[in-house]
Amino acid sequence: MNPEVMEALQAMAAERGITVDALFAALADALESAYKRLPDAKEYAWVTIDPSTMEFRVIAQDLDEEGNPVGEEYEVTPDNFGRIAAQTARQVMTQRIREAERELKYEEYAGREGDIVTGMIQQTDARYTLLDLGRVEALLPQAEQVPYERPDSNTRLKAYIVEVRKTAKGPQIVVSRTHPGLVKRLFELEVPEIADGIVEIKACAREPGHRTKIAVHSNDPNVDPVGACVGARGARVRQVVNELRGEKIDIVPFSSELEDFVTKALSPARIKEVRPDEMTGDCDVIVPDYQLSLAIGKEGQNARLASRLTGWGINIKSETQLAEEAAYGDVEWAEGEWITDPETGEQLWQPADGGEPVSAEAWAEAMAQDRADGAEAPAEPAATT
Repeated sequence: MNPEVMEALQAMAAERGITVDALFAALADALESAYKRLPDAKEYAWVTIDPSTMEFRVIAQDLDEEGNPVGEEYEVTPDNFGRIAAQTARQVMTQRIREAERELKYEEYAGREGDIVTGMIQQTDARYTLLDLGRVEALLPQAEQVPYERPDSNTRLKAYIVEVRKTAKGPQIVVSRTHPGLVKRLFELEVPEIADGIVEIKACAREPGHRTKIAVHSNDPNVDPVGACVGARGARVRQVVNELRGEKIDIVPFSSELEDFVTKALSPARIKEVRPDEMTGDCDVIVPDYQLSLAIGKEGQNARLASRLTGWGINIKSETQLAEEAAYGDVEWAEGEWITDPETGEQLWQPADGGEPVSAEAWAEAMAQDRADGAEAPAEPAATT
């Protein structure tokens, strides 16, 4: 051993990003393994290294019948041990260095679930996409990818860490592009008020690739939470939308009052009244007739997101529907069953009391006539086809 070895270890430590002490420990273990491969090696022996002189010694101690060390320690360093053990030590050192690197990589990302990372797309197929994070790779499974989002290779992509696994080949980092936490982290990057804790994202509901609703609250009465997230001329929210490949984002103010919160969560629709039911956890939302489709949204999307955002079931009704329920809400459902006329094949409603079967058209006409006359509506059939 000589000072050149020390310089080599220091250079290797700097290159691999590990400490010199870790390399010394790995070198000592490697030399110990190499010593124990020799024919006359002592059973209980270890290697010591002097960092200042790079001198190494093999120290041994005898064992009693029970395998416990007894007596004084003594040196058993073989002649020409460095030359004999060089090849074995090199192999063990390489293995230990790789293990140390894997451990450092794992420690770097362990406990970082919930953080956001930026990676370069290296490989993508129908099953998963690999992101190069620099020293490690992240796995983006198909289930965590936004439908129809297929970024090109060698482009940068931000993702949300959902899990860090420790494997024999090093850490496996699983990331997501669909997690609602990604939206929160992106706003933290773009909105200083959120990063500083002045503005909080109280709730987030997301349908990846389509639309997201977030509810924000300000801890400073002088700061508008919605305006802070939108930014001047929409600059801040536009950055988030661009990162999410055009996903629409609705930002609403959070409210501790349920009626007010539900009303704002259903924006841009205008709400006339909110009727919560504490027993069922649902609330009836009354809207003007012309706002019904806007409140429900395309394929029910607006109502679904508002329900997730508030944590309440939402039943949207127009004023006309509410009036009809008020007029005929006390009507009892008729009992009976649908039957098929053997001669005509027509579907008929057979009342349970044995009355004459009635066709669906005849029942509907009678109901319309009764409504026009202001009479009580006939009982509707309770069975389903």
